[in-house]
Amino acid sequence: MKPTGNRSFSISVDKVSFLPSNNHFYEFVSGSGPAPKFGLDWGVANDLANAKKYYGLQGYLVTILSAEENQLAATQQSGTGWIGGSDIVEEGIWRWMSGPEKGIQFFYNLESTMTPGVYRSNPRGIGSTLNYVNWNRSSRNWYAGIPYYEPDNLYNIDNEDEDYAIIVENDGLGTKGSWNDINYYGESYKGSQQANGYIVEYGGMPGDPEIYIATSTSLIIPQITETSTDSRCGTGTLTLGATSNLGTINWYETENGGTAIATGTSFTTPEITKTTTYYVETKYPLCTKSATRTPIIATILNIPVITTPNSKFSLCGEGDITLTASVSEGTIYWYSEPTGSSLIGIGNSLTRFLSTNTTFYIEAVNKNCTTGARLPVEVVVYDLPKFQDQNIVKCKDEKITIAGSLYGVKYLWSTNETTPTIEINTPGTYTVAVTRPAPESCILTETITVIEHPAPKIKEVLIEENTISIQLETPADYFEFSIDGINFQRSNVFPKYTSGLQTATVRDTKNCSIDSQTFITIIMPKFFTPNNDTFNDFWEVKGLENYPEATVTLFDRYGKLITILNPSNTTWDGTFNGADLPASDYWYVLKLDSESPEIRGHFSLKR
Repeated sequence: MKPTGNRSFSISVDKVSFLPSNNHFYEFVSGSGPAPKFGLDWGVANDLANAKKYYGLQGYLVTILSAEENQLAATQQSGTGWIGGSDIVEEGIWRWMSGPEKGIQFFYNLESTMTPGVYRSNPRGIGSTLNYVNWNRSSRNWYAGIPYYEPDNLYNIDNEDEDYAIIVENDGLGTKGSWNDINYYGESYKGSQQANGYIVEYGGMPGDPEIYIATSTSLIIPQITETSTDSRCGTGTLTLGATSNLGTINWYETENGGTAIATGTSFTTPEITKTTTYYVETKYPLCTKSATRTPIIATILNIPVITTPNSKFSLCGEGDITLTASVSEGTIYWYSEPTGSSLIGIGNSLTRFLSTNTTFYIEAVNKNCTTGARLPVEVVVYDLPKFQDQNIVKCKDEKITIAGSLYGVKYLWSTNETTPTIEINTPGTYTVAVTRPAPESCILTETITVIEHPAPKIKEVLIEENTISIQLETPADYFEFSIDGINFQRSNVFPKYTSGLQTATVRDTKNCSIDSQTFITIIMPKFFTPNNDTFNDFWEVKGLENYPEATVTLFDRYGKLITILNPSNTTWDGTFNGADLPASDYWYVLKLDSESPEIRGHFSLKR
């Protein structure tokens, strides 16, 4: 193993240790107390330390103010030794009780209790200090109340408070040189933590003489004390740095052997394409061996490369679209603008709802290395043609040709046919997927519903005073009606304008099927003008001849019987017993047969 760092050595006339930084001396003294149950108690150790002299320097229980002093004091002991710290004056407040630091507080470890103004030592708290302390904190479970997380100030098995500091020996219960708190008399049940001696410090007391019986020296071992690495994005040169405590710094490409490629505190690499490790060592002419070489890494960060299926996407009509991109390494960032902080997404995909043409921008970052200028990703939103699904009516057993309303370059029907039109002979729902021409290339699906209407069936023809209505077994809005066989209408109601035998006809609008039924109408004229002009000279009941039992009885306005008409006599000339009756309203009663009800009405005689 090669030594590193600087080493200091103290030289004294005997086994007492010397600390050059403060010119103090240290000595471990072993001893035991008067009773076999205990080790040496703290008070006896304090008195014995105060009674000791070293070349005129006053002794006292050691007060430890630094890690350097603690290391020197701890390495001198061959057992467990008292030091000068205690919280006997005030629980949880540790002070030095000896030497020139007597009375100085060096650690605080109190917690409040449920009783106002009452405090106790906190066995689980870290405590606070502005001074050097080295309490034993070796337990991994101190927070559960399991030793050792010192000072715990807990009562021992003899119900004795632990108010005095001791340096423990390394026996698995703590790190050698760490501090613990035990009771005044020492504790035999703690094994190696039982006090079997004390550590005396000489120097710093008032009236101490100046003595020159010890000295110190240092060895400086050449070593690299600090390094600085460098990194860059992509191929290029980098500048590395190193400092040493002594000698010349040499740079190498290998960990061992080889020839130095540069000398000095900095080194600029040649152009490199990948991460490379270089090595430095310091060389001093008076030292035959060099220190272990220190690695310094020149890091080449890869510039990410973005790959996309294409830089232009299309969307058939408004809707959601997912854009994708991939990167060789690193993370992709999506923006709405070519520059600035308009970040809208992170990752390999971005989903947005669009209704118009839109351009997004992407860049990738790999450990602060970027692709540079943002790459545009364009989305073209195509306007789709407006269309409605079709409904087509066909006749039963009729074969028809159907076609979509859209033009395209490819067609795919639900029947798996690929022609623009297809022939069908059964009703049902048919779809056709139409592929539009490039660059749009959108696929639109149209639905064509083919229907067969059931044949109409007349239920009855209702003849009322002024109207005729054709009633169907199953009415529907796709039927049309006629009572002359020529003129058809969508309404099933007709005005009663002629008498006689007639035919009611119903068909569907596609004229696939038809039904008809004959009926007879009788029209009672509203007026007549018996003035011998050969026009409306008679009041005539047309159609009466179709009802052999029919009678029409006429009355004047006072109820006087004028005449009776029948199928063989269907007209009245406006006279009574050969004399002209005056212009007035006259009344009739129509009886078609014995089973039918009477129909009453009136008409006018005009002269």
